Amino acid sequence: MRKTIYTLIVLAAVLLSAACNDYETYGELKEKERDNIERFISDSGFVVIRESQFHAQGDLTIGDKQFVYLDKSGVYMQIVRKGCGEKIKDGETLSVLCRFVEKSIQDTTMLYNAYYFIFDPDIMNVTRSGSTYSATFVSGVMLNAYGSSVPEGWLVPLQYVNIGRLTKPDDELARVKLIVPHSQGTTQNAKSNVIPYYYDITFQRGR
Repeated sequence: MRKTIYTLIVLAAVLLSAACNDYETYGELKEKERDNIERFISDSGFVVIRESQFHAQGDLTIGDKQFVYLDKSGVYMQIVRKGCGEKIKDGETLSVLCRFVEKSIQDTTMLYNAYYFIFDPDIMNVTRSGSTYSATFVSGVMLNAYGSSVPEGWLVPLQYVNIGRLTKPDDELARVKLIVPHSQGTTQNAKSNVIPYYYDITFQRGR
């Protein structure tokens, strides 16, 4: 009997040890996230600049490989096109149409409404108050997948790009590429699972 009890105790200890070894702490998950982002940047051939250089360039990134690292948010941003129209005014609330591709940096998971940027856009209502932007999704793929909360990372570019509509032949919509850490991502997935995402997004002023 004692031998049986001892065997059960040893077995329980082994199982508990295995379970503990499988568990990753938040710190370990953040370190894995940093490694995944660095590997993604390296594999993609991206060049990262500091904010001081970004501002010296007129709040622009140059070429198709340059990203700026934004210290406050931890987001990496490339401004592909500054866009037509004008920036969101202080105190203004407006409808913004978004076409996007979302890719998990951790695996091959993708979500999009904008393969080649032709499908129906997601729509979010955005309000600016001073330097603070807030927004909610009101329709689209992101709303269906993650709920109405807009990832903070999506709002980071709004202070740098124009949100307009195509009214002339040479007009272009604002387009950005982002590497968004989990802390600036979707609540239901990125934040809860410590997963970074890569986004390619266009912004268009709604009617």
